Amino acid sequence: MTVRRSSLHGSLRAPSSKSYTHRALFCAALARGESTLHSPLICDDTLASAEALSKLGVTTQWEEGNAHVSGLRELRKPSSEIHCGESGTTLRFMTAVCATTPHDAHISGGPSLLRRPVGDLALALQKLGARCSCDHGCPPVHVRGPIKGGSVEIPGNVSSQYVSALLLAAPLAKIRVEVAVGGRLESKSYVGMTLEMQRKFAVHVDAADDLGRLGSEPQEYMPSDVEIEGDWSSAAYLLAATTIAGEKVNVDGLAPETHQADRHMLRIIEKMSGRANVKSGCVTVERSQLKPVEVDVADCPDLFPAVCVLCAVADGISTITGTRRLRIKESDRVLAMSNGLKRMGIETRQSENSFTIRGGTLRDAIIDPNRDHRIAMAFAALGLRTDEATILDAECVRKSYPSFWQDLQCLGADVKAH
Repeated sequence: MTVRRSSLHGSLRAPSSKSYTHRALFCAALARGESTLHSPLICDDTLASAEALSKLGVTTQWEEGNAHVSGLRELRKPSSEIHCGESGTTLRFMTAVCATTPHDAHISGGPSLLRRPVGDLALALQKLGARCSCDHGCPPVHVRGPIKGGSVEIPGNVSSQYVSALLLAAPLAKIRVEVAVGGRLESKSYVGMTLEMQRKFAVHVDAADDLGRLGSEPQEYMPSDVEIEGDWSSAAYLLAATTIAGEKVNVDGLAPETHQADRHMLRIIEKMSGRANVKSGCVTVERSQLKPVEVDVADCPDLFPAVCVLCAVADGISTITGTRRLRIKESDRVLAMSNGLKRMGIETRQSENSFTIRGGTLRDAIIDPNRDHRIAMAFAALGLRTDEATILDAECVRKSYPSFWQDLQCLGADVKAH
């Protein structure tokens, strides 16, 4: 895709939440009977979850903006290898869910997924009574349950998906499961999203206020009808694009009171003297002259590329901390943003856990997003401030936001496919 200098204006609805859709699919799969998900996100990652669950006998029908999931209390033996595409959430959740069954499961995925860690989750499932192994802490994973229960500790600074995966499986254990989080739990809001979705399916987990200790008695998931709210993670790229290259854009469908950590995008824009407000689920942003910022993204890592967009045009030096875990996402996001920004003429400096950007004038560039959806969206936003920026492998946005390019065009962006 080639993006040229243009100004955004108008209104649109945010895509539905990928994280909530994943969690709803798994909770529905574990409930005996049919559940309906209203307004689920249909993207490569959520389709990967539905396809993976189908290998265990769970059926999902997508129709008229809904997903109808026929869940099973007794999951079947996998019909073949379970392939998770490039979805880390699917990999971790499926590993834990398969550990609740007495069947052998082989779980794998695409090239970037095979580099993402799962070792600590495998060890935790072993301690709960399953057989679970992987080479060098990464997929593919071999697992066979069922888990019995007991107490286990999981590190909180690698992936909150480990904790969420254990919580999804815990109600199906024979005895109570206690999960202790070692160290600080990063991306804590995502665990809150898991607990919220479990409550919608009649599962209740005891949780300390800081989510450092969690416990679940044996219990059953019950079928449910749930509404999937809008996705702050994907909307953040529209908000960033408008702030640096827009007139005024309204984004509907974003809940201001939500567990989604990426709602903090509004606070970051405001901290940089940007103009943004939210009223009745509609977020309004306007083009703004931005000042530099110091911001920690440890609890909202998916915002990192979007925050880089703002910092690249701010007048001064910005510092983003909490970046360590970004090196084990779909790409090394710190390196990918550094390389791309340098191609656009922006000075950067990186360390183990921080990233510094000196804002400046953007120049034309050809950007390789390393097949990372959020990197592609970030440089598409920056392209609106150039005469011409070309984003390679632009279709990678299908991982989380399939209509991204069309939505940009609807808001007035000069975007053309090659």
